Amino acid sequence: MDWTLAVDPAVTGELDKILGYMAWLVSAAAILGVLIIGSRMAIALRSGNGDEHLTQLAMVLGACVIGATAGPIVAFLLSG
Repeated sequence: MDWTLAVDPAVTGELDKILGYMAWLVSAAAILGVLIIGSRMAIALRSGNGDEHLTQLAMVLGACVIGATAGPIVAFLLSG
């Protein structure tokens, strides 16, 4: 069974542009999120309770993985 999508190149051109912008926004949000949580961890570590922020860091890093793989998955599905 062949899984190909019949997509007009004019549509994929605009979709590629939007995916590019979204990739940059996800990258900027990921860097900002890691910096914010890292600074909160550093402040909490000085007061003695630094373990509380590890779950938040794991959530941000998980979101980074999802955001980083979304573009290539869509490109693979549309390439046919």
